[in-house]
Amino acid sequence: MSQYTQPQPPYGGAPGQGTAPNPARNGLGTAALVLGIIGLVFAIIPFLFWIGTLLGLLALILGLVGRGRVKRNEATNKGAALAGAVLGLIALIASVVVGIVTVMAVDEAVDELNKAVENTAPKEPSSDGKDGAAKGKSLAAGDSSVYDDELKVTVSEPTSYSPSEYAVGHTKGNKAYQVTVTIENGGKEKFDAALVTVDARAGKDGVTAEQIFDDKAGTGFEGSILPGKKATVTYAFDAPADAKNLTVEVSPGIMHDASHWELTV
Repeated sequence: MSQYTQPQPPYGGAPGQGTAPNPARNGLGTAALVLGIIGLVFAIIPFLFWIGTLLGLLALILGLVGRGRVKRNEATNKGAALAGAVLGLIALIASVVVGIVTVMAVDEAVDELNKAVENTAPKEPSSDGKDGAAKGKSLAAGDSSVYDDELKVTVSEPTSYSPSEYAVGHTKGNKAYQVTVTIENGGKEKFDAALVTVDARAGKDGVTAEQIFDDKAGTGFEGSILPGKKATVTYAFDAPADAKNLTVEVSPGIMHDASHWELTV
């Protein structure tokens, strides 16, 4: 009996099979689609538009390369690659538009802020020297500092003050003085007086004059001052016994420059 010999399959595969085809290289097209979607989201967000620019550019490049692979029959996701490229281009355009709008909005906001700061600077002194405070110059007792928003601040002449038994801020051996600060709102909108600060320095060395708090002084300004109305508050300060002058600084708020009064005690 002759032994049957099974024929060997041809090189490269089993009988009836050819060489296996290369897998589709769809990664770039898919990445382009994902980056295009994310880039478009960031492109329309102010201050984050630059991320959309970068992602949109990457999506456009990867989408075009992915399309090239499809034409060479190396990839099969023609739609994803095309959509990624289109979304990348849209993200680029949108990010440029949003970037321009954002820059313009920031510039406008800065201009408005600068105007607000200019409008709250003290006016130059008037001819009688009683209203206004030139920059770098101090006022005398009874003089007023008038701001461009028609806010008027006046500090009175200092007088001796007798702190109560339980006063805070007074040192034994020092002298105490009181001044009245009047704020008049000549503008058209109410003024928030809660941010008003009043400080003082005493003597030739300009040492800090501690504010005295007791049942008669130290409460400060509160609430709002309506247009056409005024508010007056008494402040008391502790000064060295040999001090001959008291410099009072009043700042109406963070949007106003501080004004100074040089007072003789």
